[in-house]
Amino acid sequence: MADFARSTDPQVQAQLDRLSKLSPAGDRLGLERIRELLERLGRPQDHLPPVFHVAGTNGKGSTCAFLRAALEAAGHKVHAFTSPHLVRFNERIRVAGNLIQDEELAQLLTEVLDASGGIEPSFFEVATAVALVAFARSPADACILEVGLGGRLDSTNVVERPLVTAITNLALDHQQFLGKRLPGIAAEKAGIAKHGVPLVTQLYPPAVGGRIGDIAHDIGATWLPRGGVCDAIASAGKLHYRDEQVAIDLPLPRLPGRHQAMNAALAVAILRHQDALHVPTSALNASMGWADWPARLQHLAPGPLIGDREVWLDGGHNPSAARQVAAWARHAFSDGKPLHVVFASLASKDPPGMLQPFTGTAEFVHTVPVADHASFAPGELADVAGELGFPTQPHDSVEEALAAVPKDARVLIFGSLYLAGEVLAANGQIPD
Repeated sequence: MADFARSTDPQVQAQLDRLSKLSPAGDRLGLERIRELLERLGRPQDHLPPVFHVAGTNGKGSTCAFLRAALEAAGHKVHAFTSPHLVRFNERIRVAGNLIQDEELAQLLTEVLDASGGIEPSFFEVATAVALVAFARSPADACILEVGLGGRLDSTNVVERPLVTAITNLALDHQQFLGKRLPGIAAEKAGIAKHGVPLVTQLYPPAVGGRIGDIAHDIGATWLPRGGVCDAIASAGKLHYRDEQVAIDLPLPRLPGRHQAMNAALAVAILRHQDALHVPTSALNASMGWADWPARLQHLAPGPLIGDREVWLDGGHNPSAARQVAAWARHAFSDGKPLHVVFASLASKDPPGMLQPFTGTAEFVHTVPVADHASFAPGELADVAGELGFPTQPHDSVEEALAAVPKDARVLIFGSLYLAGEVLAANGQIPD
């Protein structure tokens, strides 16, 4: 099954099954296939409303959620393409504010696959083409495109003149595609920069920021890093943002964690450095409470999987994300209640790097597999956790792991967005 996408709608599922047979497995970077496919589909990328294009390692989806919340609070209709989905393929494509409906999705998947003969597009290339065709055919005021992998060669990088481009936090991830050093990864992300278009970014170490600055200069993009003409700090219960024209005090985001405050600040800077869409301060204020992004330090509601125990869910899957989540946990969980981590990891990830930040914070680590994906066996992960000094136990499922957690403990489920989707589905919390 392509990217293990499944649907309860038989027509959608039939096309997803067809996609899994037509498309080679795995990620493939490059723009030749998507460009040819879009040519056959009438170049939908040329018929979009103003585009916000967002790359990065961590925080892309959250930044897109803040952008969408602010734009919608200002009264604008917004298309959004994000990835991956947690439970349903539909989550990737939001047309004028609403998740794409099954009937339209089935029709567009059919149309795109019919046009793809001889191209052999990847799963993500087909998803991108479906989204762009849907967006080109439905009126909206803005379009948000989240990069899937990298930037320069990502299939979303077909829009020739976006309104704004942006890069969120950078960290080591997908090294098999993007390289093993941060400056090289930064260069790949900066490949979305366009001549005459603002490139708004977070603040990076000099070697990383310098690489981005050089690329922006060579392309002719205006580079606007946090800490330069625009900056933000979170203190005294407020997000203090400033740029060359204004200083604004906003409420802290409802999404937990200091990293979310910085994602929100980046979204504010993105919106402040464009003049195609009016977004008043009142809409920026509203976005702090409106923005929602499932499986990012999400406090789960009581449900069939977790019962009524306290369970938090985060789909972070690299050491940088783990450091952010662990730092938040140390601050938020300072009441002495023990924390048990339920952990899984895809085989391509770094389990020691993801577990080490929880040293001194997690009392126990329960390890589980990621269903239907190439992942570390629970026993292997338990060995890693034990070597780091954690009491640990492997389990065959999240349900089994939760049953082993003492009733007086809180739980954090962490390590994989695919695992997060599995948990949300089992607990009856389907993202909408």
